[in-house]
Amino acid sequence: MARPTDRAAAGGDSPAAAPDPATLTYEQARDELVTVVDRLETGAATLEESLALWERGEALAARCQEWLDGARERLAAARGQGRDVDGDAS
Repeated sequence: MARPTDRAAAGGDSPAAAPDPATLTYEQARDELVTVVDRLETGAATLEESLALWERGEALAARCQEWLDGARERLAAARGQGRDVDGDAS
């Protein structure tokens, strides 16, 4: 049985129309995730569509987390640049 995995998440477009989450910016992934959650919360999707939306949402949430983790690491590195070996500000 065919699964509408990406079609449901992309608003009914073909599976190829939904971009790979790995290529999305944080804002793009977050905005699409909000749309996916809204669609799931309406309860109007079929079971298959709901499963596809859930899977897409999980992938989008993971992408957002990757971006947030990277930002956290960059902030930590930037903070560390202004300190000497003893942890005192230089």
